Amino acid sequence: TPRSVNAVRSRLSGSCCGVSGKTWIRPGGFDTGLKTFNSLTKQKEPLILAREGVATWYSCGPTVYDHAHLGHACSYVRFDILQRILTKMFGITVIHAMVITDIDDKIIKRSWEENVSPTIISSTYEDEFKKDMLSLKVIPPAVYLRVTDNVHHIVAFIERIIQNGHAYATKEGDVFFDIRSIGDRYGKFGGSPATPVAKTTNKRDARDFALWKPSKPQEPYWESPWGRGRPGWHIECSTIASCITGHSVFGSQLDIHSGGIDLAFPHHENEVAQSEAYHQCGQWANYFLHSGHLHLKGSAEKMSKSLKNYITIKDFLQSYSANEFRMFCLLAKYRSAVDYSDSSMSQARTSLGTISTFIHDAQAYLKGQLQCLPVQEAFLWERLAETKSSVVKALAEDFDTPRAVGALMNMVYHGNCQLQPVSESDGAARSPAVFAAMISYIRDTFLTFFFLDSQLAGVVEQLTRFRSEVRAFALARQDAPTSGSTSKPGLFKERIPLLKACDTLRDGLAPFGVLIKDRGATSTWEITQGKPSERGQSVQNKDQETSS
Repeated sequence: TPRSVNAVRSRLSGSCCGVSGKTWIRPGGFDTGLKTFNSLTKQKEPLILAREGVATWYSCGPTVYDHAHLGHACSYVRFDILQRILTKMFGITVIHAMVITDIDDKIIKRSWEENVSPTIISSTYEDEFKKDMLSLKVIPPAVYLRVTDNVHHIVAFIERIIQNGHAYATKEGDVFFDIRSIGDRYGKFGGSPATPVAKTTNKRDARDFALWKPSKPQEPYWESPWGRGRPGWHIECSTIASCITGHSVFGSQLDIHSGGIDLAFPHHENEVAQSEAYHQCGQWANYFLHSGHLHLKGSAEKMSKSLKNYITIKDFLQSYSANEFRMFCLLAKYRSAVDYSDSSMSQARTSLGTISTFIHDAQAYLKGQLQCLPVQEAFLWERLAETKSSVVKALAEDFDTPRAVGALMNMVYHGNCQLQPVSESDGAARSPAVFAAMISYIRDTFLTFFFLDSQLAGVVEQLTRFRSEVRAFALARQDAPTSGSTSKPGLFKERIPLLKACDTLRDGLAPFGVLIKDRGATSTWEITQGKPSERGQSVQNKDQETSS
């Protein structure tokens, strides 16, 4: 009724709780003790969740019309790191939903170019995107949701917004959101001021945006109260984040919404307007987290398909590993723009290699395979305690991964300084406990969260142990020959093929980043990062002198 529509308009326009519609309302609930930069306020705010120990998180997924590139990867990996930090470091369960935009102008255009249906284009590149994310070790969301599976919910969502007095249909079959109906609430992320409406448009205000678009000839369409058509871009996210299959996913209250900084306006701006108009609430999403752009070094432009300045994820992974890219992301703040270059990737590779080498050497020390001068044990215990404290503080302060990595690398540096090998041990007391603690911390508290596969490490440990037993059996020497025997002292001839098989296994694993080093009758291993050709060359250089 007109009276109820006016009441809704009054509630959503002007002020809320006596403050401007653009003013952020500090949510009630569970204070995590963390601070995060909120794009709604453009400053760090305490991270307060509606439920203790649970964060609801929605992110804009890809428009699936082409291969994903490194710019996409940077955003998804960065937010994957943030979610891992919340879960593993601070004990917060993240409920993450992501939309797949599988109907769009770009998808339709691509289908015409390739003379196939839009469904084939979208399903092909959706599968490619998911494979790319797995290759980058990104944890999948709790649920992927496609736009085309939820058009009937989108139609119902639009109908409610119209009923609430915040959208209007035209005789041409369009439905537009009515910006003027929400007063000063529009513009939380910035954007352009209102401009005069051109006489040729059917909008009431130039800022009004499409919720529903009438279909054109040869385009996919769905039935609606306004005629055949398809959803606008922004409405899909509001609907899917709010209400799916008749039940609430996140409803009228969302803790965290994430995406690239280029989505802040107009996409996220319009999402907020739609959602608050639908739910008739003062604040739909409490925190917006935006990741910075990825640039090719020397270019002021972001990596983009439209600019033809991109590197596909598949091509990148031919030269670098997923772990190296994750370290590259860790070395910069998630909301900062970052330059991609061979030198920046080299820095990431070096940092990762330094940690891997320390773990390998510390393990050798624990096993008595590396002899060192007496260790300053108390000093290392202090560095470990200091590192634990520094990492937690850094990550609680807007997920400051560069500072956290810096603290870890400082501990590794001091550990390496204590692991200087000597040719002979003077029998001094050893200090294995502190190195065991350092390895445990790196693996269980840091690397496991970000880029080490602990399951792979367990498999390699068991494989190396089995190979060592086979190799020890093959290296056993026969005794001096008895009278009348023609055999010579040395290896058993029939066991030599086992030695060759051990060497073949070692060399075959090297291209996959698993380096097995034979140290006399025993063997150690490490998982390294780098191009396959470099890893293979590395193991050849390191093990020529120890080859069986």
